Amino acid sequence: MKNRAREIADIIKDSEQIHIVTHIDADGITAGAIAYKTLERLNKNNTIEFVKSLDENVIRTLKKKNYELTWFTDLGSSICGKVEDLKIIVTDHHTCPDKSNFPYHLNPHLFDIDGAYEISGAGSTYLVSKQIDKKNVDLSPLAIVGACGDLQDKRFNKLSGLNTEILKDAEKSNLIERKIDISFFGRETRPIHKLLQFSNNPKIPGITGRENSCINLLKELKIQIKSGDKWRRWIDLTKDERKKIISKIANILIEKGFGYDLTKQIIGEVYILKNEVEGTVLHDAKEYATLLNSTARYGQYDVGLKVCLGDREKYLEKSLNLLQGHRANLVEGLQFIKQEGIFKMEFLQYFHAKNSIQDTIVGIIANMLLNTEDVDNSIPIIGFAYNDNGEVKVSARATKDLVDKGLNLSSALKKTAKIFNGVGGGHNIAAGATIPKGKEKEFLNILETEIKSQLL
Repeated sequence: MKNRAREIADIIKDSEQIHIVTHIDADGITAGAIAYKTLERLNKNNTIEFVKSLDENVIRTLKKKNYELTWFTDLGSSICGKVEDLKIIVTDHHTCPDKSNFPYHLNPHLFDIDGAYEISGAGSTYLVSKQIDKKNVDLSPLAIVGACGDLQDKRFNKLSGLNTEILKDAEKSNLIERKIDISFFGRETRPIHKLLQFSNNPKIPGITGRENSCINLLKELKIQIKSGDKWRRWIDLTKDERKKIISKIANILIEKGFGYDLTKQIIGEVYILKNEVEGTVLHDAKEYATLLNSTARYGQYDVGLKVCLGDREKYLEKSLNLLQGHRANLVEGLQFIKQEGIFKMEFLQYFHAKNSIQDTIVGIIANMLLNTEDVDNSIPIIGFAYNDNGEVKVSARATKDLVDKGLNLSSALKKTAKIFNGVGGGHNIAAGATIPKGKEKEFLNILETEIKSQLL
């Protein structure tokens, strides 16, 4: 991979005009930011655009504009060797269509490394950046944020594989601190009772989703939930208070018959960005990634990019406003699905949001649903939503247990979407596709057969 990264770095150095094309999620934004900053430091003439997917319209436009070099980050593997009249380099991590030896394609799957959890799109882009100039190690925190945004720490409750090499770069540069702490989202910014209320990895019986139960649990443990007029957050607690809460949650899980493997998920590695202000969304890698998701997924591409590039005034304020709206949209989306219902088949379950949930966040909502008490996580969940092109966006999510049993959502969605002249791909645990309207039921029937054959 290092040799391939070096070859791509040489191509970049020999080019004057470079256009970056990246994805609209946290991993795509951080990958794009790493590429953009790298080129800026080389004094290259560069531009950047964010896309939902590499459809024919995007490729057609790129050919028309005829850039000297196009750099795809966090996407592009699907078109390697298939695009003529377009000089490209690719730093991606999604499942490759084949073991193509396209020369300027850096993807972990080509080297028998799993891109679902060992390195992200931002990580692959960082490898090239580091080959261009060792001083670019200061961009390593962005690669860690990208990996966390892609949930690459979920498998082992910590980052693994090549992500740990990037993490070492960040630690040596005194930019990131990793420590063992509670693994629930919102350590820096959520009031303690809200952190417990929205806990989902693992779900706590009688606690997750129940605000009053969370407040009563804290009262039982004699932990103050307020300091004056301010809600106390996890980072405001003493070491003893944190221990009390973690022990109580562990006891609840054990009493309810949950095994050691699930109980130990309460704690894991967390990644602190040392140059950011404590108590802000930028101080914790997971919260930083969520902030980025709230920008480009709503068309505000430049906002997330500017935050990654260091703007802590105008664009950070804009991103925080977008984050508020993003959270409200997620709550509304979850309520909508609760009202409309999730429909179960034998080997999958699904919901159809139509125009009620944006196609850019339907995957996030599917993942959140899979981690609630009300949803069966023994089968994958499929979410549908209409996109701006009059097509149907498909988002699929599953658990690690299902992947360990042989499930590969990426290949299942790709194979099924192709039947309807659609496109699909992603990772074994999380994947997406685009299909024509009106074909959803047929799609589900064929997809279920494919999933059944994988699991049996």
